[in-house]
Amino acid sequence: MSMYEATPVFGLDIGTRSVVGTVGYKRGDNFVVVAQEIREHQTRAMLDGQIHDINSVAATIAEIKEALEKKSGLELRDVCIAAAGRVLKTLDVHIDMDFEKEHNVTKDDISTLASLGVEKAFQQFREENNTDVRFYCVGYSVVKYYLNGMWMGQPEHHKAKNIGCDMIATFLPDDVVDGLYCAVELAGLKVVNMTLEPIAAIRVAIPEKFRLLNIAMIDVGAGTSDISITNDGSVAAFGMIPCAGDTITESLAKQCLIDFATAEQIKKDAKTKSVITYEDIMGLEQTVAAEEVISMCQLEIEKMAKLASDEIKRLNGGNSPSAVFIVGGGGKIQGFSEQIARELGLDPKRVALRGEEIMKEVEFPEDSLKDSTIVTPIGICLSYYEQTNNFIHVTFNGNKVKLYDNNKLAVVDAAVQASFSHESLFPKQGAELHYTVNGKNRVSKGEYGEGAKVFVNGEEVDMGYAIKANDNIVVEESTAGAPASVRIEELVDYNGRIRITVDGAPMELQKPVKVNGNEVTGGYEIQENDEIILCSYYSREQILKLMNLDPDKVVLLVNGEKSASETAIYDGDVITTQVIAVNTSENHVATEEKKDTVHVFRDMIDEAAKNESVKEETTAEEIEKVETDELGNRRLVIFCNQSPLVLEGRKAYRFVDLFDYIDFDTSKMRGNGIVTKVNGEKAQYTQELKNGDKVEIYWS
Repeated sequence: MSMYEATPVFGLDIGTRSVVGTVGYKRGDNFVVVAQEIREHQTRAMLDGQIHDINSVAATIAEIKEALEKKSGLELRDVCIAAAGRVLKTLDVHIDMDFEKEHNVTKDDISTLASLGVEKAFQQFREENNTDVRFYCVGYSVVKYYLNGMWMGQPEHHKAKNIGCDMIATFLPDDVVDGLYCAVELAGLKVVNMTLEPIAAIRVAIPEKFRLLNIAMIDVGAGTSDISITNDGSVAAFGMIPCAGDTITESLAKQCLIDFATAEQIKKDAKTKSVITYEDIMGLEQTVAAEEVISMCQLEIEKMAKLASDEIKRLNGGNSPSAVFIVGGGGKIQGFSEQIARELGLDPKRVALRGEEIMKEVEFPEDSLKDSTIVTPIGICLSYYEQTNNFIHVTFNGNKVKLYDNNKLAVVDAAVQASFSHESLFPKQGAELHYTVNGKNRVSKGEYGEGAKVFVNGEEVDMGYAIKANDNIVVEESTAGAPASVRIEELVDYNGRIRITVDGAPMELQKPVKVNGNEVTGGYEIQENDEIILCSYYSREQILKLMNLDPDKVVLLVNGEKSASETAIYDGDVITTQVIAVNTSENHVATEEKKDTVHVFRDMIDEAAKNESVKEETTAEEIEKVETDELGNRRLVIFCNQSPLVLEGRKAYRFVDLFDYIDFDTSKMRGNGIVTKVNGEKAQYTQELKNGDKVEIYWS
């Protein structure tokens, strides 16, 4: 049983110049530091945050482990670490995800969006970094969410057709990760959590309650300086400059003709001594005032401040932040914070080295270091309580894959790391159909197929299924749906109608359609690149054809005016028909207009047929019987003006067909108009006649 209230956490900040170890535990909202230890590397075993001499770094870690075990009385087996350095790369990406129709956004939707963002970041990273080195996404942070294109704090449960996000993804090369893990393992420890140094530092330096403010943090190490920007409640950007404490030390070494270690000691002594004595490479003893040391470093301090300030403004959209916090051992150099303030145009009071004053929720032993050096190590320990991150291995479609475990790994993350394309995961949409309607481009979407089938350890699961170390994952590719298929009648525009009046009778017509210059019906299936014209009118010829009328035998009046072949008939137009008179004796066609006729016919023929002689003794049986010849033509008997009339030679008979069989002169007016009736009711000109119908045609 532990002597402490809770099980302590061991955090290691493996830096370029030194390694800082911290052991502590959480008590309520506070973090209690049990023990701390700092060791400098005996050689330049690390450069720019990357391990070059694994054995040397492992030896330093082992020393710190042993010292902390003595101080704490604990046996330390597990450790939390952080990665940083020049090799740390970040990418800003924006990703959108559309839904087929509006629906309530779920956690799975947001998870899928994040996965798409990581995949996009991977693709962009590969395009921008042409290298054989394998990189891993070791973290991502969503800066902003969007709902239907508008900023949204949290889209879950909102209705949307589109969601999106701005994301920061962070990448590390394989050799950096493996180097850190190897050094730790050689020291007899196991990594249980890995975070990023800028994330660890900002967790302590800028608590979440202050992240609504636009604040920049500079974590000045030995080899590199990490930069973070907060705004609107989140970490908005990460950056890095390849300039830090070692840059100043190297400049001092060159000016004083001394080795790196001596220069580093002079730099430290200048903080506490007024005069420093040292021996140069010639073996000569030299003395230098602290003010002179600062003066010799001034040029490099200005360069570093300029680089950091430029990077801050770049990450912050070209603007200076409201304040700057400086942490890390390298940031303690005299004059650095003042130069940052000058470069950013800020009040010097708004640029400050942060140490003990920002760690009000941290409890230290009496002899502990309480300055900016230990901000990152404490943040590394605190990260353990928020997420347990480590690298794990899984098998994906037969291949071994290493994953950075951020406590929310799912099948989709393994797919991304294995370079399994997003298109093969989610349902594919069938081919689009492209066409034009009245000159405007249209696109109809294909149907969605089936999503990928996912199996973890033989059990079928979904893409969001949480995975763990050594899982065996098998993914069968998704399928594409049917291509887009649209008929003319399914077009929204097709529902338009044209309402006209023909010889006093209202008529409703569907708007005519042409495809590639040819008339089609509503059942026509649209083809790729079809040019569709939905007309707002009918031509005279279309009306004549629709009514089965012969233009050589019938004249159409449109709104009282004689129509021509190019006449267009629109919604609301009034049409009257006029029969072209036939002079049978002279075999001559007369085209006299009937100006006073109220009712005229829309389908009359060019000549009156010969009058059929019908025997008066026609029987009722003959009337009821409808005879059909071998060609399907029917023979009807009707009564026209009380006289039997035989109709034959056609498959069907309309009222106007009677003028093929009777002698009725329409060329001369013999009254106010023509009366037409069938079985006592007003006749419709296209009305089909039946056997035995009683028809009346006469001048009124």
